[in-house]
Amino acid sequence: MNTEYELETDTESKIVYVRPVDVADLPEEVREQADGLDQIFAVHNSEGERLALVRDEKMAFALARQNDLAPVHVH
Repeated sequence: MNTEYELETDTESKIVYVRPVDVADLPEEVREQADGLDQIFAVHNSEGERLALVRDEKMAFALARQNDLAPVHVH
């Protein structure tokens, strides 16, 4: 979960969506990298494409902002 990301969006929208993801719902190779976490956070573009997975919500928001994107929570 320590992978560097460069988020690229092909749309004009700079909004990205941050949501929690249960590690159990992810592919095995991703679960192996989750370091025992039960939940991680995903960053999605406006079309629903997953751009990144990170270990906590604060990191997801920081990652988005570092890439000039505007993160919002998904409920």
